Amino acid sequence: MAAFTMLTPWQATSLHYNINICHYQNQNVYNSTKTIHKAKSSSSLLSYHPSPVFSSLSTLAKSNMPPTNFSTSGSKYSWLQDNSMHHDASIASGLRQGPIYSVFPSKPAAVSSVQDLYEFICSGPLMDKVGLTPEKIAESIDKWLFYGSKLCRLFQLNELYLTIPQKARFYHYYIPVFVWCEEQIAQHMSKFKDGEEIPPLVIGFSAPQGCGKTTLVFALDYLFRITGRKSATLSIDDFYLTAEGQAKLREENPGNALLELRGNAGSHDLPFSVETLTALSNLTKEGMRMNLPRYDKSAYSGRGDRADPSVWPEVEGPLTVVLFEGWMLGFKPLPTDNVKDVDPQLEMVNKNLEAYYDAWDKFIKAWIVIKIQDPSCVYQWRLQAEIAMREAGKPGMSDEEVKDFVSRYLPAYKAYLPTLYSEGPNGSDPKRLLLIEIDEGRNPILAD
Repeated sequence: MAAFTMLTPWQATSLHYNINICHYQNQNVYNSTKTIHKAKSSSSLLSYHPSPVFSSLSTLAKSNMPPTNFSTSGSKYSWLQDNSMHHDASIASGLRQGPIYSVFPSKPAAVSSVQDLYEFICSGPLMDKVGLTPEKIAESIDKWLFYGSKLCRLFQLNELYLTIPQKARFYHYYIPVFVWCEEQIAQHMSKFKDGEEIPPLVIGFSAPQGCGKTTLVFALDYLFRITGRKSATLSIDDFYLTAEGQAKLREENPGNALLELRGNAGSHDLPFSVETLTALSNLTKEGMRMNLPRYDKSAYSGRGDRADPSVWPEVEGPLTVVLFEGWMLGFKPLPTDNVKDVDPQLEMVNKNLEAYYDAWDKFIKAWIVIKIQDPSCVYQWRLQAEIAMREAGKPGMSDEEVKDFVSRYLPAYKAYLPTLYSEGPNGSDPKRLLLIEIDEGRNPILAD
């Protein structure tokens, strides 16, 4: 896999670019915002930036588009219209995206006011869900500007010319979720006394394949790092059986298409996952280190295998947070007759699922569940990911292989997603659960 280079915070902020910046006075920024009760000086808005922060604000252009749903179709365009995202990055780096650099225009650009961005943020569909109010946004607007600027650089986007879907992805999705995660961390830490070792908070991300959970985790991990948090990322993919173990699973379940390839319950090395999550929970002191397992999906012509330990990334304590994501996190075993009605082959998968709470879910103290409207979206999303892998010169499944692969997950989606959405993940605390409904374009929408 290709090498991955991460800009450090000081490298990212030291990038210089030549643009004409309008001078904003405090009254121009805030006068028209009646909901802001504690106006800050314009200089305080720049406290996070050695260079002008307003370069990250593109004009809203008085769009007539609805404020809560900015994508027209998942297949019509991506929120990253320049296709600069790479979903399969270097396992050696521990992060899962492509190279990072900044792209800036050579000509002057018009810059909108902070007021425009403030109103855009407040129109987001997750405001109530994550406990945000216009007053809280106003008090922390400098942080929102900082986070937005950093995300633009992370995803190789021009800060001056963000599209509406791109702006929505950052300010209606990634940053609100990051703010929610920060609150969960604060609550977690408050349970310990001064001087006590605080284990990292494990946040679980449950979402179907292809809906953007890996990219969300990637963005959150980056924001934690640039704000001084030590974080680690894991996927349930990292705990798949080795190629040899998968072959044995197929032999033990002849004729069961749901267990022929990796994916469903039974295809994971649960003792290995317990060992890894336990070790991460104990990473509470300075200087403590461990390597995070990684899985190579491209091995064996796309059938996959555990990556060699020599390329596993290293993390160092004390960890603040572990971001653990997977398509079936939080699934609960159901009565046998229920799963047999969906697909008789699901009976063995359902039995295997009984062991997963102790292996995964019990480690997770806060949950983010990404809800989709129709599981059929998974096929199109997976196809897009495989096409991107092939175009990048990496082994990937053909269109027919993708169709066959996804078909092995659909019975589990049909059986387990309704309960996940209505009751929450197995063992979850409703007060520490964030349910986000997304559209076909992978953007949050207001739930019915």
